[in-house]
Amino acid sequence: MSEVILDRVRKVYQGGFEAVKDFNLRIGDGEFIVLVGPSGCGKSTTLRMVAGLEEITGGTISIGDRVVNDVHPKDRDIAMVFQNYALYPHMSVYKNMAFALKLRKLPKAEIDKRVRGAAEILGIEHLLERKPKQLSGGQRQRVAVGRCIVREPKAFLFDEPLSNLDAKLRVTTRAELKKLHMRLKTTTIYVTHDQEEAMTLGDRVVVMADGIIQQAESPFEVYQNPVNRFVASFIGTPPMNFLDGTIERDNGAMWFNEGSPIPGEPTKQQRLRVSKAHEARLEGHVGKAVVMGLRPQLLAEAAYGESLDQSIAAGRALRLTVNIVEPMGDVMDASCSTDKHPHIVARVPAHQHMPVAEITTVAVDMEAVHFFEPGEFGANLTLHAGSAEPATA
Repeated sequence: MSEVILDRVRKVYQGGFEAVKDFNLRIGDGEFIVLVGPSGCGKSTTLRMVAGLEEITGGTISIGDRVVNDVHPKDRDIAMVFQNYALYPHMSVYKNMAFALKLRKLPKAEIDKRVRGAAEILGIEHLLERKPKQLSGGQRQRVAVGRCIVREPKAFLFDEPLSNLDAKLRVTTRAELKKLHMRLKTTTIYVTHDQEEAMTLGDRVVVMADGIIQQAESPFEVYQNPVNRFVASFIGTPPMNFLDGTIERDNGAMWFNEGSPIPGEPTKQQRLRVSKAHEARLEGHVGKAVVMGLRPQLLAEAAYGESLDQSIAAGRALRLTVNIVEPMGDVMDASCSTDKHPHIVARVPAHQHMPVAEITTVAVDMEAVHFFEPGEFGANLTLHAGSAEPATA
């Protein structure tokens, strides 16, 4: 049994700074959990508390069937891969991988079996006699992982292990880690600030901010149903657009008033028709300020078989000024603006005509937008029934 449980775990440093606050998380046997968030959110501190490298201020940490609050790191039966890999430069790859097993006084035959088995899994059999300085960054990373595998621990802990690799190697190594977990099925806690890594690797993604779990769900749920504005802003590439406005009732319909005049029609304001699916959830917010979140992929050309003027009148499109266009192969990112919102990104097909410094009209998929309460951590007002709730799991 290699379940890891963190129950009301806290970390307060000297001077009163609380880095981790009331952290509750149950990690299932064989589960791959990713802790993700900006620098200073408490994710690495949490990992180091599990490893025993940081003392906890409050709560309990259990690995398997025992509480490990006062257990020395070497006796917790975990293995950790650090950001800098922490290989012994004077030892060969073989000796680096075998070192922890020698300290345990395992028989030489067992050590050799484990080291060569791990090397085969990672494809580094031909590197066993080399020193770390003779290896590439990706090879060093695999050696660091191999040093963990040979120990056959209850849990793997990864602290931003890919951050020293170039972009292309990060992608291939990420896939290798995914395959490795599918093969070994060892409970894994992985820390990263890269939301793309989090989404591709994790069975569940734990989004953190200010030492607090904001949401702990599958990658799909975190992306589709962010519980608050912070999660919505952190997960997704390019980041979600946020438009401040108000909810209005007009002629029996519900509208989101963005607050800017329609270009060419200064007496009219830009409004979008709230979908039927969202109306009931926003009923109590008529006349109030809200924030509409729409992902760049929700802005598109051509509006539902009607003219652009008809789309504007029906509340299914916005008129934007195109400021910058960034071609990215089959798609392009257009940085646009209204009078009120200076930075709205639209990710559109590369063939779409969006001339810089001109006005363009883009259709908005109002079924897929989100509405939030104002503020950095404003709650999602339009979560679907049965979707994720903030936070412990």
